[in-house]
Amino acid sequence: MTAARTPWGESPRRELGAFLRSRRERLTPEDVGLPDAPGRRTPGLRRAEVAELAGISVSWYTWLEQGRVRTSEQVLRAVARVLRLNSAETAHVLSFVEESGPPADAPTWVSRNLLSLVHAMTPHPAVVLDPHWDLLAWNAGYAALLTDPARLHPKQRNLLWLVFRWPPARTLLADWEHEARALLGQFRSRAARRPHDPRFAELVGELMSDGDAARWYERRETAGFQPSIRRFQHPAAGELRLRYVKLAAVDEPGHHFLAYLPDDRDTEDALRRLQASV
Repeated sequence: MTAARTPWGESPRRELGAFLRSRRERLTPEDVGLPDAPGRRTPGLRRAEVAELAGISVSWYTWLEQGRVRTSEQVLRAVARVLRLNSAETAHVLSFVEESGPPADAPTWVSRNLLSLVHAMTPHPAVVLDPHWDLLAWNAGYAALLTDPARLHPKQRNLLWLVFRWPPARTLLADWEHEARALLGQFRSRAARRPHDPRFAELVGELMSDGDAARWYERRETAGFQPSIRRFQHPAAGELRLRYVKLAAVDEPGHHFLAYLPDDRDTEDALRRLQASV
């Protein structure tokens, strides 16, 4: 019986193959130091050229793009080098190195210690996310900065949903397109490893109704997390500059603690005023 498919793609092997093919097609022979042979009809490098530069057989690389074989970190690193992948794309490719056994599920609860940490961060916004980026816990600072997740339907309490499907996000985030594309790229890298996860499928189905998300998804854009300063144009607090900090919970595998820390004194004061007003 054929396994069910989701909008994210086929099996992880086929998803990897499709990603490699998309990156191969964006290169030219000149990009990798090869002469441009006359009569080339298709864009990008040929499979044979990638295989030769990576030191593997043409058949093996063909099977890799077709999702027919499992392979090693060494081979994927060689292919990533040939395809001129950046650090985020390389990490995405290496995440497909197959491990024994299915990935462990994260707990659906938040420990008392982590919950206490979230509330102790107030007035600085803080939240706990699960592997699907569903919001498991948040503090009053987070509710004041964005919206109180308790007022949303449980299925909408998700970081990606807030960015793409919650209308105020597009004006609240000063660099919305940059932030949204990066976030979607990070999410895709996670979801690609679990194409049959029903929650990932549900979220992707919701996102595909958004034109921007659907277009960027088709480009197979990926990204890695980067600590950064995010600018907000808050209707009550004005301009805010917040450092986005992400920490993995060692004793709760799969959970991440996110905090928004003020980058300047004005933002610090504005957060305190905002918290006092709600």
